Amino acid sequence: MAGFWGNRKKEREDLAVQDADLARRAQKALVAADERIRVTTDELAFADAELGPGPTKDLRDALAAVKEHMGEAFHLHQLNHDEIPDTDEELRTRNARIVQLCEWAEQLLDDRTEALAEPIARARRAPEILEAVRRDAARWRERIPTARDTLTRLAARYSPEALTQVSSNPAEAEQLLGFAEHSAGVSERRRDAGQRDQANLALEAATESVRRAEALLDAVENYEIEALKAESTLAAIIVDSRNDLVEAKDVPQTPAVVEAATALRAALAALPAGGVNTDPFTHLTRLREANTALDTAREHASRPVIPVEHVRHAIDDADQQLAIARDVLAGHRGWIGADARTRLAEAERVRSDLDAFLGQRASMGGSTVPEEKREEAITRARRVAFLANECLQLAQRDIDASRPQQGGGDWGGGQGWGGRGGRGNDGGGNGLMGGILGGLVIGSLLDGMFD
Repeated sequence: MAGFWGNRKKEREDLAVQDADLARRAQKALVAADERIRVTTDELAFADAELGPGPTKDLRDALAAVKEHMGEAFHLHQLNHDEIPDTDEELRTRNARIVQLCEWAEQLLDDRTEALAEPIARARRAPEILEAVRRDAARWRERIPTARDTLTRLAARYSPEALTQVSSNPAEAEQLLGFAEHSAGVSERRRDAGQRDQANLALEAATESVRRAEALLDAVENYEIEALKAESTLAAIIVDSRNDLVEAKDVPQTPAVVEAATALRAALAALPAGGVNTDPFTHLTRLREANTALDTAREHASRPVIPVEHVRHAIDDADQQLAIARDVLAGHRGWIGADARTRLAEAERVRSDLDAFLGQRASMGGSTVPEEKREEAITRARRVAFLANECLQLAQRDIDASRPQQGGGDWGGGQGWGGRGGRGNDGGGNGLMGGILGGLVIGSLLDGMFD
């Protein structure tokens, strides 16, 4: 019995120690949370001064919620020290709740203030950022003549349909750069006037416009490289296809083989004569599909193993289609609707799944693809190419629908921002505004863009 009572006494003593420690933690947590509220209130005032009330709304709401719940914490602490006797369990429950409320309060304020750290730092660096915007705009403007020369060179070799994705990029980049420079000036004037919300919004518009202009110019250069790769690959596929047609005569002439061989001959016959401007991407895709179909039919008729070269060709084709789709969406983000974006996202997902299916190294090189995975790999690669092609078609539809129907001047020309007195559609700059800005949602700032 002595041992039993001794153990119970030890347990009560341990619990008393724990309760005392919890009470101390509750008191310290109350003090720390209350001080954090005071500090955050000051930080909110500083953030309002830097950013304006709009961007700081989340912190303001969080601070109000914390103050409300901390009122509960202080009330619980008061109950612990009033004249009404409390049981140990009541004290324990209240102190645990106090600690919980205080920890929640500090975590919430940490999250909200951390979210504002970057915007505040950016706002404080506004003069530096605006200088960089103007510097970058001047640098990218110097690239526009080179991009136009590149398009002239491409037009002598490729069909207008092949260049649809990039033919207007230099003009669109020039418009974006004009808007970026104008937005930089708006940002400075609004900041000087104390209108921080609008100043920061204009700053974002300027930086985003410069970024988009760079993407459009990069897309022209990338297109030339990808077109050369497609031509080189097309030449190799032509030779391979002719050899396949010869070799196809030596396998059992199943209906699938006969049909695939007929389709491949038609695809070869549809290729343009030398010196005719063409679309290498379209011809490459069609010929490769026909070539692969004959290879598949021939292999099924003679042997079940698909050559690893076919896997590599299918993956290369998918990657080329995906690269073009990425460039188009990167340069026209504000114009592109949900359908095209969805196709690109799905193509990226299927491409990522293909890497996982084969292993990254196998997917890149193709030489280590196991025989049992090759047919599935080709199917997935074709799916990527199909989705990327659909993305391009839908993106082109959106771009065509967004572009203005009449020509016009520049952002800063006589018929642009200020040449005709504001927001009418008599000037070319305003007419292009919806398309050029794309997804730049600048709200009430637009009212002052024409001042």
